Amino acid sequence: MGAQVHTYLMSEDARGQANFYMESLGGEIQFLTTFGETPGIPDAMKDKVMHLALTVASTNTLMMSDSFERVSYNRNICLALNYDDESEARTAYAKLSEGGESKYPLALQPWGAYYGEVVDKFGITWMITKQ
Repeated sequence: MGAQVHTYLMSEDARGQANFYMESLGGEIQFLTTFGETPGIPDAMKDKVMHLALTVASTNTLMMSDSFERVSYNRNICLALNYDDESEARTAYAKLSEGGESKYPLALQPWGAYYGEVVDKFGITWMITKQ
């Protein structure tokens, strides 16, 4: 018996963040439900995302929800994308950098792989590698 770890992001704009990742990495929303489907939710929250699952960069699942409080991120957790193709890695790096911050340029490293790091416009740190 085992378990799987899934990435679940709390967001101030889950729909916008999901759309950015789909445009940057390719993918599609698999499931979306709002808080409006729950009885007793105030009108201001009805359109907020309770649960969203999307597939990005081929077969990777990200899950998201709108937060009821301000969201802040730090470098304690990063998302790592490993590519087989250098041009795909460069495209993902460039697109995720739009509106964000390039921390380390995608470049050949002494260990023989390409590596770069970017903080996207939502504050998520991505480590991009091409083996």
